Amino acid sequence: MVSGTFHSSRRGVEVGWTVSYPPGRHPGDGTPLCLVLHGYAADHTTAFTQLALQDPQRAAALGHPPKPIVLAAANGGNGYWHPRSNGDDPQGMLVHEFLPLLAALGLPTGQVVVLGWSMGGYGALLLAETYPGLIARVAAESPAIWPSDAASRNANPDAFDSPADWAAHDVVGHLPALGTTPVRIDCGLSDPFLPASRELAVLLGPGRVVLGPGGHDPAFWQSRAPAQLDFLTA
Repeated sequence: MVSGTFHSSRRGVEVGWTVSYPPGRHPGDGTPLCLVLHGYAADHTTAFTQLALQDPQRAAALGHPPKPIVLAAANGGNGYWHPRSNGDDPQGMLVHEFLPLLAALGLPTGQVVVLGWSMGGYGALLLAETYPGLIARVAAESPAIWPSDAASRNANPDAFDSPADWAAHDVVGHLPALGTTPVRIDCGLSDPFLPASRELAVLLGPGRVVLGPGGHDPAFWQSRAPAQLDFLTA
């Protein structure tokens, strides 16, 4: 695992990042790259310290022997992974700053896959809709998607700047922008965001959304991550 920081002009802050290489792999060997988008009140370390996405033993124990993939996470703050009126642009940071940094490290960035949970699950879908040519596959765990701007403001007043901002970044309304990009969504049956995942199941068609016991918490995300990484490396 390698970590560092860089000054992001897109976010206007110093951004921390972490890259995890699978056993026996190293920069320049062509191992596929996965961008990891964290949830609200988390950062670039959470995927590795809390969810242990890099742990091959956990994946194997859950019936998904891991395939080689590089996991790369950058700190996107709490701005819901889209450009904000205050000048914070975490999505732009990923595409225009973090990916070039990863390319300079010798990683393949021409086309990547993306995984995210909660706010990051929303952000992963949004990134794939915004840059369908860049994102080869997208996996979202418990994507935090509200049915309206009013609902989002009631739950998290800082998630969007205005009704227009919510509408411009409505991942359900802009779902056709995904085109033929393969998608997998996992959501627990006790998750407060379950209605959005049920709607996506109808819109995306059979096999794209996997529902099962669980809530909106790290235990569920840990349990589903191996299957999602398996999907991303198919």
